[in-house]
Parts: sequence; structure tokens; C-alpha cells
Amino acid sequence: MRRKIPSSASLQAFEAAARHGNFARAAEELSLTEGAISRQIARLESLLNCRLFDRTKARVKLNPVGARYAHHVREMLERLERDTQFVMGMPEGSRSLEIAVLPTFCSRWLIPRLRGFQSLYPDITVNIAARTDPFIMTGSGFDAAIHFEHPAWAGMCTHALFKEKLVPVCHPDLLTDQNVAEQLNRLPRIHRRQNPDAWLHYAEQSGIVLDNPAQGVRYDLHEMALAAVLAGQGVAMIPRIYVEKELERGTLVAPWPDSEQLSKTFCLVKPLETGINESALQDFERWLQAESLLVR
Repeated sequence: MRRKIPSSASLQAFEAAARHGNFARAAEELSLTEGAISRQIARLESLLNCRLFDRTKARVKLNPVGARYAHHVREMLERLERDTQFVMGMPEGSRSLEIAVLPTFCSRWLIPRLRGFQSLYPDITVNIAARTDPFIMTGSGFDAAIHFEHPAWAGMCTHALFKEKLVPVCHPDLLTDQNVAEQLNRLPRIHRRQNPDAWLHYAEQSGIVLDNPAQGVRYDLHEMALAAVLAGQGVAMIPRIYVEKELERGTLVAPWPDSEQLSKTFCLVKPLETGINESALQDFERWLQAESLLVR
């Protein structure tokens, strides 16, 4: 059966008119006449069998149905334009991957290592988007995700990479020669919003007394907490893999023990059927597994 899909001309005319709230401005943007815009929208309304605009004398206004449809059309056109630009920029014979990654893991661990992958596989373009929460991969446009193990990934293929180890870190200027355990109790604590009990559990596991483990500011991302730590604003529980260079350089210090129990496992998540990008994904997975073996 033939699909009921409006023409691109009708959709562009409708989106522009909806955005401007005016047929004349839409016509000017698209280099058309106002009559042409009106005819395209009339064709679209005829196909949909409903009105998208309320017309009163010389004015038009989106009705509730039109406003909802405009939102979806705008998203579709924007994605189509992005995909078109991407395909236009791809060399002939190249391969590509769409990977969803935890934001701080991406900026602190993955991206600094991607040059090695690109040298091995120059024909594969890896496009990355940040995702903080698990999601339904089917229909998402992603070939895979790098995330923590989570029950929400049930029905997906998950391959463990390595465990993160949280460690309290702070700016060296905040410490003195006094007892470091006592100083940890006095330093302002920085929390990650998604793990609000981390300091409480750390105190229980390490035996270091913290008078009020819940006290302190909260941030959504490790990257935000790390920025606060580098600015000398307090101490935060940060995965050691994110601060290895800062610890080596001495721009941050971690005189307290790592937390072995406050650890999560990073994993590569794939759909059961990987589709047309299977060969590129296999190459990426092999490289990722090899890099994971180097994590201390």
C-alpha cells in the first residue's frame, strides 16, 4: 500500500508558516509567493483531512492539532537535514557508527583515545552523542552505547569493559600536613546528584569519620564536580580513570583510599541485531576491548 507521506515542499511550507505565524514571512524565507505557501498548506490539510491553522480574515494561527504536528515536522526536517549533510560529507566507501556515551566518560576517557582507533580504521567515522540514562535502542538511530550495566538494558547484548573506582580528590592547596582523614571531614563535600549516598557509603567502608556525609553541593555530572574540584571548591568522589593525568601532574591529590565497593561496570551495549553497520561495530568493539585491558 502506498504510504501517505506529504511532499517535502508542503512540509517545508508548513514548518516555515508555523514558525513565523505568517504566510508572507514563510514565502519570503522560501523564496516563494504567498499564494504558493497557501496552496502547499491546503494540499497538506487535504491529505491529513483536518485543518492545521485557524483562519480569521487576513490572519492565520496554528490550532492545537497544527501546533503538535509542527513540532514533529520541525524535528523530522532538522534530522533529515543533519543526515543529508553527514552523507554529503562522507568519503566514498567509508563506514560510520553512531554511539551514545556517558558525557564525562566520553570527554575524559573515550575521545582522548579515539585517535588510536582512527589510525587503525581511517575509513570509519565515529559519531558520538551524550546520553546519561539508559534508553530504548530500537529506533534510536544508535548502533551501540557505552554505559553502566543496568537492568534497563535487558534484551540487549552487553559486553563488560572495566569497573570504575571512585576516589576522593581535591586541590592540593586545600590540604595541610595534618591528619588527612580529619581533613577529609572538614573539607566541603561535592556530590553527584545521581549518587547522593556516595559519601555515606564511603565513610562506612573506609572507616573515615564524616560528621555529615550528606552535606555539600550537588552536580549532575562528574565533569561538573571535577571542575569544582579543580577550582579548589572542595573534595569530590571521582572515578580514578577521569583524573589520572591531574594526579600525575599534581594538580589534584588523592591521599585517601579508593572505594572498591562504590564501583560500577562500564559496558558496551548493542542491539541483538546490529544491522548494516555490523562490520564497523565489530572493529570498534575489538579496539574498545583492547583499550579496556589497559585500565588499571
